[in-house]
Amino acid sequence: MSYPPQPWWLCGEMSVSLWRLPKRLLPAVPEGLSPVLLGDTGIVGTAWVLYRSGSVLEYNELLAAVLVRRGARLRACITHIWVDSAASLRGGRELWGIPKERATFGVDSVEPLRIEAHGIASASLSDRVSLPGKWSLGYRIAQSMAGGIAENRVRARGRVAVRTSSWHPDPHGPLGWLRGREPFRSLALHDFEMRFGEKADSSVQG
Repeated sequence: MSYPPQPWWLCGEMSVSLWRLPKRLLPAVPEGLSPVLLGDTGIVGTAWVLYRSGSVLEYNELLAAVLVRRGARLRACITHIWVDSAASLRGGRELWGIPKERATFGVDSVEPLRIEAHGIASASLSDRVSLPGKWSLGYRIAQSMAGGIAENRVRARGRVAVRTSSWHPDPHGPLGWLRGREPFRSLALHDFEMRFGEKADSSVQG
């Protein structure tokens, strides 16, 4: 199945949770990247993302990413990610080295939001405090690709809310290492607009 050229223009709803994990539980990252550690603890971000009408592709997504350092630069490395779109899976892998896999999602948008990636995790999410205005977010991901590290830029803008989140990873699933833990912060980005990737091919450096 074909996929859109980059950059991808996307919009929808996103819920991000941040976790402190001991080094021994951090997902492995590619050579050339180092987890950012405070003592023996690193940071993992997880996100449920609903890409909706107006996006180049409409699909659901669950991901986990590790905060890493490449030299002196902070980056996010996506280590686990599932989507319910074959075009998104292929495009993510071939354009950016993002290791997308397929999953089946269930979404109940009635407050609180309930969402599930079958056999992986489920969550119940609700806003606690909404911040005024729209906020912009920009960062770079760093992924293993073609024998090196590919970096790509992500820019998003939307309404921010502080959330409460209740996570239920499948203890036997690929996110089982989150079982029994709670995120230290959860945020929503509502009605976001996102640009993912570069106009030209990303440079790949060994």
